[in-house]
Order: sequence, then C-alpha cells, then structure tokens
Amino acid sequence: MLKRITLALFALVIVCVGSLVIAARLSDGPLAIIAGGPFASGELVGAPVPDWSFVHDTREVEFQLLEPARSRTTWIIEHEGKAYIPSGYMTTWWGKLWKHWPIEAEKDGRILLRVGDKLYERQLVRIESGPLLAPLTAELTRKYAGDTVISVEAVTSGYLWLFELAPRR
Repeated sequence: MLKRITLALFALVIVCVGSLVIAARLSDGPLAIIAGGPFASGELVGAPVPDWSFVHDTREVEFQLLEPARSRTTWIIEHEGKAYIPSGYMTTWWGKLWKHWPIEAEKDGRILLRVGDKLYERQLVRIESGPLLAPLTAELTRKYAGDTVISVEAVTSGYLWLFELAPRR
C-alpha cells in the first residue's frame, strides 16, 4: 500500500512538473527559472541603443534566442554604456544539464532582449579574455555576489561565460 501511494505521489509530481514546462513553453516569455516560449508582447525599439546605462540597476531581464525560439530570465550587467549577460556553472554537472542556451547562443547569438515592455534586437558575443574581464567580474560581484568575489579566473576557466549584447550583424 505504501509503495502505491509513493508511486502515485511521484507520478503526480512528474505530471505537474511536465505540465508546468509545457505551459511555460506556450507562454509569452519565461516563468521564473523555467524557459518559456517566444515573446508575444513588447514594443520593438528600432533605433540602435548607444548607451545601456539604464539597465545598470536592473536585476533581471528576459531574452529570447531566435534559434531555438525559447526565452529565459537572466541577470544583466552594464559597463561603460554596454550591456552583458553572464551564465555561470558552465563546468558543473548541473550546469551542463541545465544550461543549454549559452551553447545555442554560440551557434546563433541573435536574441530579443525584453526590458520592461521594450524589445531590443541584439547579438550575443562571448567574451573569453581581455581587459574587460576585470571590470565585468567586479560589476557582477557588486550587483549580485555580495561578499563573494567573482574572479577573472571564473571566466578564463570556462566556469562563467560572459556575453556582450552587441548590435545585430
């Protein structure tokens, strides 16, 4: 009897999680940490955005890859008027299981970024080295990490991937 109840509860959890994932994929954007469907709302900003300082204190934004057309919630940082999206845990087993979008972005980095009700066409360009790493990791530390310092080595080791939100090619 206990086995049946346990099995029934496990099946119920699987059905609920599966339903939530399907509902998210059919929705206008992500549901918290669950990837969602393509954006159906938002005003497309046609002019180039020369200065991203307006996202300096924005904690989270949403973006949608064009291929595959899925959306997700992410952090965003700004440095000297440019915007960047980080993706951590890339060398961990749970990162390899959960984080597919960075690999997809390297293949086709075209995205729509949604900030509030505005949409911006951008291109994700990975940054793996160079003088930008120190100020970008410092900004990540300031904005999200509290007392934990995010190091340049996190990027150069591949644990943390950083993408610039560049103009579309």
